[in-house]
Amino acid sequence: MITIHELRRKYIEFFRARGHAEISGKSLIPENDPTVLFTTAGMHPLVPYLLGEPHPAGRRLTDYQKCIRTGDIDAVGDPSHLTLFEMLGNWSLGDYFKKEAIRWSYEFLTSPDYLGIDPEKLSVTVFAGEASIPRDSESAEIWRSVGIPDERIYFLPREDNWWGPAGETGPCGPDTEMFVDTGLPACGPDCKPGCHCGKYFEIWNDVFMQYNKTSAGAYEPLAHPCVDTGMGIERTVAMLQGKKSVYETEAFTPILAVLESITGKKYAAPDNDPEVDRSFRIVADHIRAATFILGDPKAVLPSNIGAGYVLRRLIRRAVRHGRKLGIDGIFLAKPARAVIDIYRSPYPELVENSARILDELEREEQKFLETLQKGEHEFEKMLPNLLRNPERIMSGRLAFRLYDTYGFPIELTEELAAEQGLVVDRAGFDEAFKKHQELSRAGSEQVFKGGLADHSEIATRYHSATHLLHKALRIVLGDHVAQKGSNITAERMRFDFSHPAPMTREQIAEVERIVNEQIARDLPVTMEMMPLEDAKASGAIALFGEKYEPIVKVYTMGDFSKEVCGGPHVARTGELGKFKIIKEQSSSAGVRRIYAVLE
Repeated sequence: MITIHELRRKYIEFFRARGHAEISGKSLIPENDPTVLFTTAGMHPLVPYLLGEPHPAGRRLTDYQKCIRTGDIDAVGDPSHLTLFEMLGNWSLGDYFKKEAIRWSYEFLTSPDYLGIDPEKLSVTVFAGEASIPRDSESAEIWRSVGIPDERIYFLPREDNWWGPAGETGPCGPDTEMFVDTGLPACGPDCKPGCHCGKYFEIWNDVFMQYNKTSAGAYEPLAHPCVDTGMGIERTVAMLQGKKSVYETEAFTPILAVLESITGKKYAAPDNDPEVDRSFRIVADHIRAATFILGDPKAVLPSNIGAGYVLRRLIRRAVRHGRKLGIDGIFLAKPARAVIDIYRSPYPELVENSARILDELEREEQKFLETLQKGEHEFEKMLPNLLRNPERIMSGRLAFRLYDTYGFPIELTEELAAEQGLVVDRAGFDEAFKKHQELSRAGSEQVFKGGLADHSEIATRYHSATHLLHKALRIVLGDHVAQKGSNITAERMRFDFSHPAPMTREQIAEVERIVNEQIARDLPVTMEMMPLEDAKASGAIALFGEKYEPIVKVYTMGDFSKEVCGGPHVARTGELGKFKIIKEQSSSAGVRRIYAVLE
């Protein structure tokens, strides 16, 4: 019975024997790609090479790649959806094309030396073509040549057999997908590969990058067509082992065993409530994904924005479902250790960064448990009034207040309400949440354009202080320092900046001294509006990569700082209070992060 580690090894060995160089998988945090928060597919890090840039390892490549997809987080908990998964891939960068790719796929799938799948159980799909792009008859003919009969070759449309670019533009093309007949009965006369009834299991996907989609929406033939293939390790092994779910494979059984020992409950026991098994799966999936994110060389930490927000959501959802399983205290480090142990060989960075993984999990878990306690306390205060309501309904507005103010999950509010014989107006909550999302989106756009969504007095003070900090860092560390991001809450500011090494204690102290000196000088803060080019010519700092309007605001703080910014700001630096750096740490490669407060 093949395991996840054996499949990974067999695949790499197969393609190395056919002239492919094994390359290392890349970070979960994409480089130079603001369109996605995480690496979402095996081909993602290779897009520049698929577009024609030469790869130092050559034109035939193979690897395994860790990936995160966040669109299905709410679906995780069923037997198949995963947040983190591994992709096996092989690539031709303008070398071989459809014939070799398809024949090697067939050989790896059916050879007794590799996966040994019965050829009679294989069906394939190819692109049916559309107005501007021809039908992929070439791939169909190659499948016939290896022995797949016409009745098991299906021509399907774009939504099934077309691979779009990673972003709005880029390499793309038709694909051919391979399916194994699971032996389940057909769901009807139209049952075929791609149907969701379970009869056909997709095991592999060969993408033929023939075109480049331009910004105008045209499909131009690539000068050097490429091959990009992908096989998901977890799902493939589950099918080969005859398991009903990925959670029954060794990718998850050690994690679930730890959860069983903590809870005293059995996963997939015959008499289990389906919700119990769902919670087991959610905790196992989310802690596995969080461990990989925190263990990544370019790890992000839990936060309220971007990838850090996704990480926080995964951790907190795991904690919440741990509570549903009866776990009250801190527990995530134990299943995280099981994840590290499973993957210590293919992903040694998990072992190297284990201290950070376990520390951050415990810190975030503790923070969330405090949040839950505050929310439960606030609910108790609301309860007497709620019980006086003869309709026994808790308004959506009140439920949203618990969520917005305390981060208290609506599912827990519904749980507490049900224990008291109350019903939460979920439609009212959803409406309030939708308005909140719309405001958040508007706020994100505002911040992106150089403004500040939160115009409260403390947020304004922190935002103004980032200008002083930015200039002080350039004085102490050098002109290479550039702002790479910032995040402001009512409690602190976070400032990311380019710098290759940790700051020394003396450098941190000197930056603090300079900022506080400018605050003590009580400098006037003035604003002018001018064309962007004039602003830059005047010496104002503008963020690289930022999108500015033709006319911009330039904020000047006395004779010290001058930046293009959307505001708002204090009138004088003396309003800021005492500036204190509380932490300086790595954010990512070549980027440092400072947390600071105004006392």
